[in-house]
Amino acid sequence: MISIKDLQVSYRLGTRTIHAVDGVTLDIPDGCIVGIAGESGCGKSTLMKAIYGDITSPMHLSRGSITYGLKSAKGRQVTAQNIREEWFKSISYVPQSSMNSLNPVIRIREQFIDFPGTDSNKKRVLERARAYMGKLGLPPEAMDSYPHQLSGGMRQRMMIGLATFFQPELIIADEPTTALDVVVQKDILMLLMELQEEMKNTILVVSHDMGVHYQVTHKMLIMYAGRVVEYGDTDSVFSDPQHPYTKMLIDSLPTIGDDSMRGLMASAAGASGDRAYRVEPILHEVKPGHFVAQVAAAPVAQSVGA
Repeated sequence: MISIKDLQVSYRLGTRTIHAVDGVTLDIPDGCIVGIAGESGCGKSTLMKAIYGDITSPMHLSRGSITYGLKSAKGRQVTAQNIREEWFKSISYVPQSSMNSLNPVIRIREQFIDFPGTDSNKKRVLERARAYMGKLGLPPEAMDSYPHQLSGGMRQRMMIGLATFFQPELIIADEPTTALDVVVQKDILMLLMELQEEMKNTILVVSHDMGVHYQVTHKMLIMYAGRVVEYGDTDSVFSDPQHPYTKMLIDSLPTIGDDSMRGLMASAAGASGDRAYRVEPILHEVKPGHFVAQVAAAPVAQSVGA
C-alpha cells in the first residue's frame, strides 16, 4: 500500500531546522490496521501528515519519497507530491481533536452535502448520509443537529463517518480516542475495527496509548526521536520486544495490583539536541516480519511514574 524511502521531514523555525522525521524507510502492507506509537514529540503526527500529503510551511519534505499502491489510481503513480488529488476519495484523515473539527455554525447535514466529491443531488446525498450514519450507530435526527448539540462520542462518530463516506483505501486516524472516556473509546475502536473488516482497507492509527494498539492493530511501528526503532506484527512486538525503548513503553503499562514505579522513560531530543538513544536509521530483520533499529550508544534514562 505505502512505500517510504529515506524520508526526512523538517520544520524551519527561523535559522533553525528540526528534523521531526529523520531517515524513515519501510513498507506498509494493504488490508491491515497499523499502529504508530511513541512519546509526544517523537514524530508520529508529522509522519502521518507527510503520508497524507499535508505538507505546509514551516513543515517541508527535505528528502526521500512516499509512493502509494492505490487501486483507484489505475496505473498512475501516486506520490507525496500528488496525493492531494486522492483526498476524500482514496485517502482520508481523522486529525487530532477531530471531534472539534466540525463547523460549529452549520448543521451536520450541510457538512455532508458540502463535502468535496459528493453528488450534486443534495437530496440523494443526504439520504445516503443518513443511512450510513445510522449504520455507524447514530440516530437520524443527529444529522439535523449542530455539533455542540452532540456528545463527544457522537461527534467523533460523525468525523469517522465523513472520513469513510467514500470507502477510501487508506484512512489515517491521529489519536482518534483522545479526550473520550474509556467506554466511548472502546466503542470508537470497535467501530474502526468493524469498518476495516468490512472495507478491507488500510488504517493507520496514531496513539501514545499502548493499550489501544494491543486491542486493535495488526502491526505496530514504534517511533523515537524521529526514527522508527521497531516494526512488526503487534503480537510479536508485545510478546518479544527487541528495542530497549519498546521494552520500556510496554513496561510502563500499569498492572492490576502493582503500585510500584512503572518503567524508565528515555528523554527525547532536548534543547541541545541530545538523545537518550543514538538510533541507526536502518531496520534489521531479527525474525520473519519483525524489524528493529540498532542502538548506537548506551541509553541515558530517567525514571518516571505512571
